[in-house]
This record gives sequence, C-alpha cells and structure tokens, in this order.
Amino acid sequence: MPVPGPPSPLRPTQRPTPSAPHPAPALLPAAAAAPAGASAGGSAPVAAGRPGAAMERILRGPSGLGTAGLHPARRPDPPAPARPDAPAAPAAGVPVPGLYHHPVAEPDPVRVEEVSRRIKAWALDEVELYPDDWEDQFDGFSVGRYMVACHPDAPSIDHLMVATRLMVAENAVDDCYCEDHGGSPIGLGGRLLLAHTAIDPLHTTQEYHPAWAGSLHADAPRRAYRSAMEYFLKQASASQADRYRHDMARLHLGYLAEAAWAQTEHMPEVWEYLAMRQFNNFRPCPTITDTVGGYELPADLHAQPAMQRVIALAGNATTIVNDLYSYTKELASPGRHLNLPVVIAEREGASERDAYLKAVEVHNDLMHDFEAAAAELAAACPLPPVLRFLRGVAVWVDGNHYWHQTNTYRYSLPDFW
Repeated sequence: MPVPGPPSPLRPTQRPTPSAPHPAPALLPAAAAAPAGASAGGSAPVAAGRPGAAMERILRGPSGLGTAGLHPARRPDPPAPARPDAPAAPAAGVPVPGLYHHPVAEPDPVRVEEVSRRIKAWALDEVELYPDDWEDQFDGFSVGRYMVACHPDAPSIDHLMVATRLMVAENAVDDCYCEDHGGSPIGLGGRLLLAHTAIDPLHTTQEYHPAWAGSLHADAPRRAYRSAMEYFLKQASASQADRYRHDMARLHLGYLAEAAWAQTEHMPEVWEYLAMRQFNNFRPCPTITDTVGGYELPADLHAQPAMQRVIALAGNATTIVNDLYSYTKELASPGRHLNLPVVIAEREGASERDAYLKAVEVHNDLMHDFEAAAAELAAACPLPPVLRFLRGVAVWVDGNHYWHQTNTYRYSLPDFW
C-alpha cells in the first residue's frame, strides 16, 4: 500500500505479561471510544491513510518472537498446486460492481464437505428441520461453504459446527416466522418470545416447567434453536453465551420493528431503515468468532464502546451486502420487501438504478468506517485477544461477502450496469 497503516500492533518488546490485567475502559484513548470527527449519532470519517492497510496488518496478526502462541488454530499453508503457473480458478458469481470488499481464498473443500454432511444430518435426524420438498433449498443455501469461509481459523470441525447450527437455526426462525415459509407479521412477537426461551431458558415453577420444556419441540424453529444452543454451550463460556443471547434479543427486536412497519404499511425514512438493520442483521454471527476460534475475548474487553462500535459496523455493512445481493430475489417474491435500495428510491425519489448505486455507496462508507474503527482499536489496545478477535470479525465480513457473491443458486444481480 502506498500509505502505511499504523505500526504493527504487537512487537516482541511490547508483549503484555500474562498476569497483566485487562485495561479498564478509562484507559482506552477517547479516539478509540469515539473516533475523532464523529458527530453525535453520525459515522466517523475514515482514518488518515488507508484503513485497508491497517486491516491487512490486523488480518496478518502479531508476528515476531514469542507470538506463535497467539495462533493456536493456525493450520499449515496448503500445498502448492501441481501446476504453479496455472491461474487460480475464479470464484463463482460476479461481485456487485463498485462494492468495496476483499476477495478471500476458496474455503477448504475437505472441511466444506464434512460440515455440509454433518449439518444436513443434524437438520434431518436431530431436529426434523424441513420437509422433503425443501431439500433443494437447504442444499442451495451452501451453509457449509459459508461457515468455512467465515471461520478459517476454527480449530476443528466441531468448532465450525457450533456456528453452522446456529446459522441454520436463525434462518429457520426467519423463514418460518417472518418470511418465505409461512411467516407473517401477525402474531410474530408471541412466536419470537417463545422461541427465544429456547436460547434464554425460562425459570419457572415445577408445575409449569414441563409444559414449557415440551413447547421447545413444538415446531422446527424452536427445535433448531434448542439443539443449536445446547451444542454452543458445550464450547462457550458463560459470558460468551450471555453475549450471544443479548445479540439474539437485538435480532428479534429488529424482526419485530420490520413486522410492525409491514402491518401499518409504514415506509421508513432511510435513517430509520438503517436503525432497524442495526438490529435485524448478522451481528450474532461475527460476535461468536472467538467461541468458534477456540478462545475468548473477555467480557470487559468485548463491552468496550470501541469494540461495540467495530462489531456494530461489521454487522451493518454485511447486512447491506445481503440487501444488495438479494435485491432481485426479493423483488420477485410476493409482497413488498424492504431493503435499502427500495427505501432510498421511495424516500429520496431516486430511480431504481440510482437507489441501488446509492446503497452501494452506503455500504462502502460503512466498510471504511469499520476498518478505520478496527485499526484505531488495535492501536489503542494491542492485547492478544483483542487483536485476534478483530481479525476474526474482519475475516467473517470478507467470508460473508464471498458467500453472497458465489451463491448463484439464491442470488443474481440487477441489470444496472
């Protein structure tokens, strides 16, 4: 890069001692908690220099004497291809023109095959997730390729399966309660509340406990949530599990806001739509990157405002990716689906093409803000779990784009170029 990023976040002479306490919130510079130039409620400007250069340093992670232990899940580089002069096969699909993203290596095909086999067996045999006529859609989701691309540092298939089950369960709730397969905004709050008790259990009297426990097997979404959470708790710490429950409550709140707008036929302002999407988004997925990676970002570091900003921006950017790639799919579906291009066209009086291109710009701004915020936090708090978590979130963001681009079974681009 022509403009270097901030210095390497961890040098051999700066290694924190294992016994050193984590910094209290007050020890983080103000720039980390609220980047300079950010207005109240506004986005921070891109940091001086190229945030992408700083992000590359985060993705590489610490190097030098004594840092090998910070990569317990690092696997050896794959063997060189038989013909080193042969060009790498291009990824399937076409990226949205002008969309700021980072290409990723093809996910490990051995892991993809095994995760795909295990998740289908879980869906069919353990939770009876879908009827036979949904099989093509389940296969077309390509969730194994998705999760392996998003979590290349997972120490084992078992760790990958934690994320994969949760992803499938979340999609079952979305499809069956909100969207394509019988979903409706009417009564959604009650359905979501009962499903949420599968991940945040009810504490009630002995008399009523059996009825609640039985309800967790009443439909496919609740069966999936219950089972996926049981597996997750075997790998996660108590604080990681509580963090996940909190983010799932955020997700469900976003579902309810969108449902309320559908019932009242409210077309939100663009800023209102983006507020809803900060909750109805992918956040529960990157927030468990440490559990899937086999380590833990301590609760006090996760709760830092600067870290919360990074996670929120990552979730917001990746969700706009979904809006852009699913645009034509949603237009072809019954009813009116809210997505960012649709809202921009309605509220700003733009053509469909101009609204879509404006949504690309919004995504790119979010991505630059995400990378700048991550780089600032890495420089301000260069502790090993912080650096590794930031790296994991950034890799998840890239893997999420890869899956959307390459999933030509589900997505195709509009003819705007």
